Amino acid sequence: MTHAAYVRSYRPADREALADICVRTADNGGDSRHLHPDPGLMPALFAEPYAHLHPGLAFVLDDGSGRAVGYVLGTADTRRFVEEFRSRWLPLVTDRFPEPEGEPVGRTEEMTALLYRPERMILPELDAYPAHLHIDLLPPWQRRGHGRALMDAFLGALRARGTEAVHLSMLTANTPARAFYDRIGFHEIAVPDPGPLTFLGRSTQGCA
Repeated sequence: MTHAAYVRSYRPADREALADICVRTADNGGDSRHLHPDPGLMPALFAEPYAHLHPGLAFVLDDGSGRAVGYVLGTADTRRFVEEFRSRWLPLVTDRFPEPEGEPVGRTEEMTALLYRPERMILPELDAYPAHLHIDLLPPWQRRGHGRALMDAFLGALRARGTEAVHLSMLTANTPARAFYDRIGFHEIAVPDPGPLTFLGRSTQGCA
């Protein structure tokens, strides 16, 4: 018997699947395994710290067999998350991903250096959107309404905590992702010198 996919809360047993989803979607929406000698770098930056520090705000799309094939995760308070990232998460990954010496050279060193600069997440233009999130789905599960369902779960959890607005950052070049965020009510937030990123925000009230 085949069971329908559904959104549920994250479980510790999902950690390996969470990392795999992140790796397979981290290159502008595509597979990033060819980019870094240790594919665990991207999950260590953009997925695992959220599940470790704020598991109550982590949700997965279960394919119906218990396997996670998508996720949404984040924090209700970016400033607090940055403090916890530095004090509680970074010590867990420094042996695996040592800080580059001097100016980073190459893409892997540039991404590794981001581990040691969590304060980059704090921008005054985002203060009105204290929460932030990351959402990813494996390609076969995209464009089927599952992203909206994941976002509904996450926004509902933020509302329950009294958080009124959320933001995210995305590569500007990822136009399919931008189309999705536009459809569900995100709008652009002006940030000086955003580089290759676009910042988006919205209220936590419902999923448009």
